[in-house]
Amino acid sequence: MDAPFGNHHAASKTWGVQNNTPPDDFGMNQSAFTDQSLSVEDYLRNEEVSEIRHEYLGGKIYPRDDASMRHCLITGSLISILLPASRIHACRCFASAFKLKLDNFGETTFYYPDLMVVCKPKDRHPLYATQPSLIIEVLSETTERIVRREKILAYQTLPSLQEYVFVAQDYPQIEIYRRRTVWLPEVHAEGAFTIECLDLTASVAEVYQDIGGFS
Repeated sequence: MDAPFGNHHAASKTWGVQNNTPPDDFGMNQSAFTDQSLSVEDYLRNEEVSEIRHEYLGGKIYPRDDASMRHCLITGSLISILLPASRIHACRCFASAFKLKLDNFGETTFYYPDLMVVCKPKDRHPLYATQPSLIIEVLSETTERIVRREKILAYQTLPSLQEYVFVAQDYPQIEIYRRRTVWLPEVHAEGAFTIECLDLTASVAEVYQDIGGFS
């Protein structure tokens, strides 16, 4: 079964490959780690005890790549920028360990965005969000193609989403896409940028302040 938004991770493997075999008490039989489709219930149950996070598309699972040091530093800066404004607006800010659930075209998908801001008071599932107002992805060489060709389309189907942001990690650049401008890109390499759903203005330099230069 094809993933609903395209070919997610051309070289991705399911559990049990490349030493990702689950422990004996993982709770699933071996057929779950083959090409057979995995139910949403099994995915959620086993993701809770897995040491490796997996995204879920069309009944298949795909392991998340490990984040680089630069990725982690940028994400940390973004959290420190977003958190005060999120609290003022009674929103919640989630980092990459929290899932986003989408239901489109008869398929359920789970992603792990790098950052999400959720402002809907009823969006309270303990394992995932469904109604984010803001999504931020920190791009890497291995994830940029997937984000730009697959996730960008998936995110646009979320009625709650007001903005999504792509942040480069190898050079200073922040791309903002807003619903009110029909998702046209707004690119910032320096100076200030605005996250409208939080009434927040920050600088590009703040996002990259811990990097110490690019080479």
